[in-house]
Amino acid sequence: MKKFLLSITGALLLLSACKETIDTSARYVFTDNTVVSYLEHFDEYSEYVELLKQVPVSPRSESSVYQLMAARGNYTCFAYTNETIREYLQTVVEEGLIDEPTWESFTDSTKLDSIRRVIVHNSIIDGGDLASQRFEISEFPLQNNAEFPIANMAENKYTVYWSETNPDSVSINTDCAVDIKNRDILVTNGVIHRLSKVVAPNPITASKFIQRILDNGEEGLLVISRAIQAAGLMDTLSVVRDEVYEEKYQTGQIPDLKDFLSLGFVDPRVNKGTDAYAPPHRLIGFTIFAETDDYWRAQGLDPHSPNLLEELTQWILKNRQYSEDDVFKTSGVSYDSPQHLLYQWVTYHILPMRIPANRLLIHANEYGYSPYNPTKYTIPVVEYYTTMGKRRLLKLYESGASNGVYLNRFPILDDGRRGTGLEIGCDADKAGCYVVRDGELTNVQGIVNACIYPIDKPLSYNDDVRNHLMKDHIRFDGFAIFPEAMTNELRRKESKEDKHMHIYIPPSSVYQYFDNMTLNDDCMYVYFNGWGYNWCNYSCDEIKALGRYDVTMKLPPVPRKGIYELRYKILANSVRGTCQMYFGSDPNNLPVTGIPVDLTIPVNHISTGWERDTEDDSYNAEVDKRMRNNMIMKGIKSVNDEVAPRTEREKENCSRRIVTRQMMDPDKTYYIRFKSVLDSDRKELYMDYMEFVSKEIFDNPEKPENIW
Repeated sequence: MKKFLLSITGALLLLSACKETIDTSARYVFTDNTVVSYLEHFDEYSEYVELLKQVPVSPRSESSVYQLMAARGNYTCFAYTNETIREYLQTVVEEGLIDEPTWESFTDSTKLDSIRRVIVHNSIIDGGDLASQRFEISEFPLQNNAEFPIANMAENKYTVYWSETNPDSVSINTDCAVDIKNRDILVTNGVIHRLSKVVAPNPITASKFIQRILDNGEEGLLVISRAIQAAGLMDTLSVVRDEVYEEKYQTGQIPDLKDFLSLGFVDPRVNKGTDAYAPPHRLIGFTIFAETDDYWRAQGLDPHSPNLLEELTQWILKNRQYSEDDVFKTSGVSYDSPQHLLYQWVTYHILPMRIPANRLLIHANEYGYSPYNPTKYTIPVVEYYTTMGKRRLLKLYESGASNGVYLNRFPILDDGRRGTGLEIGCDADKAGCYVVRDGELTNVQGIVNACIYPIDKPLSYNDDVRNHLMKDHIRFDGFAIFPEAMTNELRRKESKEDKHMHIYIPPSSVYQYFDNMTLNDDCMYVYFNGWGYNWCNYSCDEIKALGRYDVTMKLPPVPRKGIYELRYKILANSVRGTCQMYFGSDPNNLPVTGIPVDLTIPVNHISTGWERDTEDDSYNAEVDKRMRNNMIMKGIKSVNDEVAPRTEREKENCSRRIVTRQMMDPDKTYYIRFKSVLDSDRKELYMDYMEFVSKEIFDNPEKPENIW
């Protein structure tokens, strides 16, 4: 199955071709020119310049893109020659929309305006006030199929593809080559690169993509496509965004948080503006992990067989791709029933969030990692996400030793008190599923609401996976439990612009933006991105809430029935407040857990038994034991402090509060509630990460719990 690029503007579906025949003999660099004044020096850009004059910045603006490109700013312009534009118009001719590859051939002004916008808005990234958001070649993402951090003016993301044979050759969206001799042209308000083909991203939905495979019988991902259709998921995978939220935002019913620092938030190093910004959209997204048809043929299954679904169900049953605790049927109910084994199996392959190739794992400040050498990974980075269908855990994993991203990988780690934290080996049966991020079947930019990744082994929530997960520290960032955060690029957005650094989530009465969280009216809830700052937080980001807050969050599931601790990380300082925590399975009637927690007091200032680590590990273990008796633990060693080589474990204001220790059931949904107990609207609730840890870890007589 070949990758494809389509351009949809309204009801238009246009195919485009690619050919690089560019005359570079008259190239100059004008360091005192703007984007448009540079382009105007060359006749070969005359049609593109004319389009810049004809296309408005937005439907609500009377200014043209030309005027924008003549003004101060930080723009990345992917410019087209007249020949490239004519080649694009020829594809419009081939589609039967016009008779000749000329602008005069358009008889419908709406179609004409749409095509102009396709060309112009998809060719420019507006980097705002930040020079770091104008992208020279050296600032392009390094990984194939990785997305640029900033969208273009059409709100589409470019992906990048580096040639395996020519290190100087790079393309946008797979096949739009950046001209080698006409790139990195620096002008006063940005940088210009010449492209060999018009970029026309395709906003086809996941369901349409899958339907195309089914209609054409295309091999590659046919088996998973037939299973998804049989499970009745096509309508679900057709949704792109929440139109109710869209309308409310566009009509001013979704507010920003004005002058948020004056309300009591403290962020002097990062903030340059005054407001925290509500998300402009509420997009819906999905990530699909898929065994390939080649794999299924090796298992004796024909992707085209009329009996494929029955045969696949029997294969799942025979190969025990389920847990003994699962309750399911293989007959008597339709495939789209949550009771059917095939439905349970295929929904475990789908996450309810869109995760680009370069964001499957977020590398930020893990032990030994440096943002100045961003491709050199060290200790494992792990995410635990909740899948579609029945709520189950899916582990995403990457380390310096793994050479890629894996699903449900359980390696051997050097995790002793004096260890390195590194992966030092992995048994073949625990290696997990390798995620193919740059193969022919990978699709991260051809679908507007999903990313699809082939995997090399069958994926299932079987007994081995669940047993191994129970032996993990199931540690999850506070923002990772909200699928909308990743889909809408709120979490760890690679930008220091204020609108991306401080995200305001309004109270639930205004709109419930996160399905997994409710906020009361007196709560001011802000996500601090922290991009570019080395905070002593998991993933470097954090959540804060002010006011007389009352916040309830739905937590991920546990993998097995058993006794677990729920732990909550605290980074104490004087601006925090005091909160009461609640935990249980009924969100409307959650029991209290313990006494109110004062988030202002460092752990060494209260009677917890805390002492700084010494050279005597036996004594250090005794200190840890004393602290646990007080339901408090030191921070983890795997997170760097901003003063390297200190770690979170060494900081006296970092600790983990054991919220509760009790029997938990994987078939129940658990919630945690944070409620301010102070008569003040100027004290913070702080949220970084939480973790589920089973009794097999914290009370194991043979292997003490590691400090990582």
